[in-house]
Amino acid sequence: MTIDLVIFDCDGVLVDSEELSCRVHADALTLHGYAITSDQVHDRFLGRSAKQARFEIETELGRALPEAYTLHLKSEIDRVFGDMLQPMPHVNDALARLSQQLCVASSGTPTRIRSSLTTTGLLAHFEPHLFSAADVAQGKPAPDLFLHAAARMAVDPHRCLVIEDSIAGVTAGLAAGMTVLGFCGGSHCRPGHAKVLRALGAHAVFDDMSQLPELIEKYGGSRAREGLGR
Repeated sequence: MTIDLVIFDCDGVLVDSEELSCRVHADALTLHGYAITSDQVHDRFLGRSAKQARFEIETELGRALPEAYTLHLKSEIDRVFGDMLQPMPHVNDALARLSQQLCVASSGTPTRIRSSLTTTGLLAHFEPHLFSAADVAQGKPAPDLFLHAAARMAVDPHRCLVIEDSIAGVTAGLAAGMTVLGFCGGSHCRPGHAKVLRALGAHAVFDDMSQLPELIEKYGGSRAREGLGR
């Protein structure tokens, strides 16, 4: 099977954001009446949309989170990401070697996806092909977002390959009928994470973006371009 489209998650795959995001979300939620740790945010909400997470939290609280929470959270993420967000090591070089179509399909908001890719210098690899959970009725682990991305890019799902780091993302990619590579190179990935993604059914697991062009070739991609930009 030839791979014509490579679909990337953003957070924890293209940008090393998940540890930062979990900490900021935990601090903001705790400040506004929902006590939770960074590790608990990681375990419960990693890879899922903010809308889904917020619905669960507000259901447990029995009330809506205040507008002050939304403003505080956005301000803190802007500040922390602006100061500390980095691209995943070797990802820029790996992207430049790929000959397939590329897009992003992320649980983040459209604004956050664009901001993160701009901050880390990766936007040019993907623009304008940025797809968000806001585009579909159900976010990951449902397959809707990946199927939406494939449809918008006019590629059969079986000719798509997904790069994902989360349980929800790997589950969604497999449910969409796509080849899925599990990525475990982010600072948020714990010991044993590769084993978890393999158990879910990821076709391969890797922890260094420099490995990506060869992996895509192995699973049906045309040969990556040696040292050439897209």
